[in-house]
Amino acid sequence: MKIRDVTSEYIDKFFGTDGVITRVSDVLPKVYIGVFQCPICGWKKEIEQEKTRKLIVPSVCGDCKKAVRFKLLPEESKFIDIQRLEIQEPLELLRGGEEARKIEIWLTDDLTGKVLPGNIINVAGVMKLIPPKDINDAVYRKFIDANNVNVVDREFTEVDLSEDDIKKIKEFAKSPDIARKFIDSISPTIYGYREIKEALALQLFGGSRFELPDKTKTRGETHLLLIGDPGVAKSKLLIGVSNIAPKSIYVSGKGTSAAGLTATAEKDEFAEGAWVLKAGALVLASGGLACIDEFDKMESEDRAAMHEALEQQTISIAKAGIVAKFKSETCVLAAANPKFGRFSSEKAISDQFDVPPTLLSRFDLIFPIRDVMDASQDQGVARYVLMAYTGKKEEHLIPQIDVEFVRKYIAYARKNLNPVLGEASQKKIEEFYLKLRQESSGDVVQITARQLEGLIRLSCASAKMRLKDVVENEDVNRAIRLTTYSMNLIARDKTTGKIDVDIITHGPKEKRDKIRIMSDILEGLTDNGKKHCMVEDFVKQANERGINEKDAKNFIENAKKEGRIFEPKNGQIGMIA
Repeated sequence: MKIRDVTSEYIDKFFGTDGVITRVSDVLPKVYIGVFQCPICGWKKEIEQEKTRKLIVPSVCGDCKKAVRFKLLPEESKFIDIQRLEIQEPLELLRGGEEARKIEIWLTDDLTGKVLPGNIINVAGVMKLIPPKDINDAVYRKFIDANNVNVVDREFTEVDLSEDDIKKIKEFAKSPDIARKFIDSISPTIYGYREIKEALALQLFGGSRFELPDKTKTRGETHLLLIGDPGVAKSKLLIGVSNIAPKSIYVSGKGTSAAGLTATAEKDEFAEGAWVLKAGALVLASGGLACIDEFDKMESEDRAAMHEALEQQTISIAKAGIVAKFKSETCVLAAANPKFGRFSSEKAISDQFDVPPTLLSRFDLIFPIRDVMDASQDQGVARYVLMAYTGKKEEHLIPQIDVEFVRKYIAYARKNLNPVLGEASQKKIEEFYLKLRQESSGDVVQITARQLEGLIRLSCASAKMRLKDVVENEDVNRAIRLTTYSMNLIARDKTTGKIDVDIITHGPKEKRDKIRIMSDILEGLTDNGKKHCMVEDFVKQANERGINEKDAKNFIENAKKEGRIFEPKNGQIGMIA
């Protein structure tokens, strides 16, 4: 039964439902049989308590017949363990902007202490009511008094596939142009962006996940970042993808905190002031897709909380004596604006990313989207926008594949396939990697092991899209093409004309060389016991090494922000040990 269907007609009735745990309280003792004593004559009475929060206390003494305030005797009473959960409807049940319905669950005795936020559970029990605090209030809260709880360890629990569905899926997988059909089904009302849509299609399928001999697991999820000028349809792409993903969650960076994204432990009225574990968006979307819009608008400390989730696929909490680790096997699709609001043609694209370098490196593909004046492109965009308002069902504006079928196809592929590299595909990836490594020279690195792993993930996703158990050359070629396309946009050095992956996190080689020279100058000026030096001396030596005054002073300002140097007094700087 769906959570939204649990109405008043199920009061005191036994039923079962599925849900994702969003909150978990601590395990607390609850009075099961209370022993109460009259403070006047000492008369005692046992009362079996109801399964609500309210304590049932005798009102009149059975011996002295007086109405008194009875005292609970904890040492003679019987207690049971109780734990409260909150579950919500699985994301794969929702469509579009539907809000997930929630319900409270009460666990007792041996059912307690076995679940965490983010777990998908099947719970069976009886619906009970919690009386309102105000006796004049006629509205009661409902909860399920659980009789049995099972953790469901599988993805897409609510995507039901019939034999006919599976037959259609396998038949569709034989299409020679299957990739094109999926691309044309992603936001068909948005003109262009073929490569980006292709990458989004692969992200929906995800790569393969393997357990290594040392028990660590490889990451199968692909993370994508779109950084673009205002009005280039970034948000529409995110919404379009989230609508066709079997399991997805959409959040905006403006109103998102670290706790809302990852997980947290905090005191909550839900558990009457006790500590509660709360799952965030990345935990709730585990096994699916998390779309984060306005990524650049998030606070830096909130974004920092994502590092572990993006790479290790887990989220750790250590707070108030609570130590927990949540599974967060989630694909992240983020969209952001450039640092200065719009891309400038005078600066390197990598210098205009308003995302920390350590976080940028976690994304497999980064696509800068520039609003460039182009007559042909502008005409195409205008026609697409205008056609949407004509009321006519233009063929190219209709998804190539029915949305429900896309959801079922992706769910089937993710659940049943974990492609491996064949000999030919393995050799092709190795040749591509070694070729770029050999072309690297000095401080210019064209590819690293991190990009290699991203390439493998994309190749496996392509094979999964075609329902193949083994990655073939076609899949590797697609992955190489998309990786090269992205790298050409963000990592090609204009001076050397070569790909340089360090550009993404540290800027062009020319800039890195200048920073290295200025660091050496500063070390030299503050050597031999000197704690600081004059700014004018630093600028003078920088000029002698071919660095202008503006770059030298920018270096000082950036180093101060990063906490590498300090300014003891105006006109002086020193290095922080």
